[in-house]
Amino acid sequence: MKPDDVSYITMIRKSLNRPNSSRPDHTLPIVKTNLKTLSSATPVVVWFGHSSYLVHYKGKNILVDPGFSGYASPFSFMVKSFDGANNYSADDMPGIDVLIITHDHYDHLDVHTIKELAPKIKSVCTSLGVGERLEELLPGIPVTELDWWESASFGDINLTACPARHFSGRGLKRNGSLWSSFVIGLAGYTIFAGGDSGYDSFFKEIGERFGPFDLALLECGQYNDMWPMIHMMPEQTAQAAKDLQAKWLMPVHWSKFALALHPWNEPVKRLKLAAEKLSQNITTPKIGQPVIINESYPQEKWYE
Repeated sequence: MKPDDVSYITMIRKSLNRPNSSRPDHTLPIVKTNLKTLSSATPVVVWFGHSSYLVHYKGKNILVDPGFSGYASPFSFMVKSFDGANNYSADDMPGIDVLIITHDHYDHLDVHTIKELAPKIKSVCTSLGVGERLEELLPGIPVTELDWWESASFGDINLTACPARHFSGRGLKRNGSLWSSFVIGLAGYTIFAGGDSGYDSFFKEIGERFGPFDLALLECGQYNDMWPMIHMMPEQTAQAAKDLQAKWLMPVHWSKFALALHPWNEPVKRLKLAAEKLSQNITTPKIGQPVIINESYPQEKWYE
């Protein structure tokens, strides 16, 4: 969880005194895409800020860790989204063939959003132990739990849960369920949904087992030296993409909430420098701007 020489009191004190730079001083630019009319010969990924995104391919839709409530905490007045970063809602979503919930933290399992999405969800895939909560939220909708390295198929969509270096828990209870990354297999294409994770050797193992990946969506943000084991530094994110044998890297877990102390746009700036040194392709779309595999990889520096 943390280095031995860092106390929880120190972490809380610093977190309560975040610098102003941890949030943008302007409204973020977004692209409003009609998600219900997406069509492409190759998979399309649309990011909604932080770790929420839609994967669309041949009429099928996979929604990962949706969070449209505008906050990432048990209370609506805490950890509020940046101005402009919460312009998508459950109403904007198409029918969801598979909802993936990587773990149960508030910024990944948004109860308000999941309840609103319920009429659109056909099935759910999640980490071991998270299913009980999701079955309560989504009565009658089948929920599949996976342990690490286990797989499940949902028609033409194949999912495998893989290791991640993180933790779980809501409120005071911790680690009552698992946390995972996911390999998404789509008829000739492979996408890596990284969830939350610190850096470790399993990225290379995942790459050897399932790579090369057409696209890896990896966390890049909310890091700090006080918790280096559970979130990656941007330079580690670039290395993880290389370990995964990812053709393209798309950073997520940034640009919506201030959960750490760094400037809001520092993650992607550091990542771009690290990716250049490793000759790793990186795409940095605006919120809502489609990334189309083998066709369109936005790289505008809209965050500067």
